[in-house]
Amino acid sequence: MTTPPMAQRPTMDGSRPFDPQTHAVHGRLAPVSAPLPAATAAPDTAPPATLEAFLASVERRAFRFAELGLRHRDDALDAVQDAMVRMLGYRDRPASEWTPLFWTVLRSRIVDTQRRRTFRLSWLTDARTSEGEEIDWADAGPDPSRSHDGREAWQRLAEALRQLPRRQREAFTLRVLEEFDVGTTARIMGCGEGSVKTHLFRAREALQTQLEEFR
Repeated sequence: MTTPPMAQRPTMDGSRPFDPQTHAVHGRLAPVSAPLPAATAAPDTAPPATLEAFLASVERRAFRFAELGLRHRDDALDAVQDAMVRMLGYRDRPASEWTPLFWTVLRSRIVDTQRRRTFRLSWLTDARTSEGEEIDWADAGPDPSRSHDGREAWQRLAEALRQLPRRQREAFTLRVLEEFDVGTTARIMGCGEGSVKTHLFRAREALQTQLEEFR
């Protein structure tokens, strides 16, 4: 049985539609400015009528979340695409379940990529440094945020987020930037609501210290 094609829709840069079969995910990050926003609940809006509409609505934010965790544009695009393809298997689930399902799948894909990367680098790093070469694992490609206003503030925040422990970064990104409520964030992260609040508190403390000049 063939999978129905996804509806044509604008991509993050408006150049061409997303197609999970052709890896056509392109994106730009929306600027984030300081001071750090307070954590609020997501607005109570009706869920999209179709899975395609839902995927279109989260495309840009999903890329930003993946890029913060992976620090590599291509890996982030692959993670988002893979999560979207996997979501096709949940087409018949109630629309109210798509949001936690998608973010759980995406987070799992990011963690898997990080673990594989760590395994590869455990021997590759030793081999290269023994030859006196400097290794820079940051993505050398263009940063999508640079074309937006407030790019300096976004770059500072993104770099500060990358320095946080993974759980703190996830809690801040999901709870503050994505504006999910505590319950949804806990479900996505696979932990209790109390743990989400603790991770978020520690993340905000660390970020406020690093971004003092943006207050």
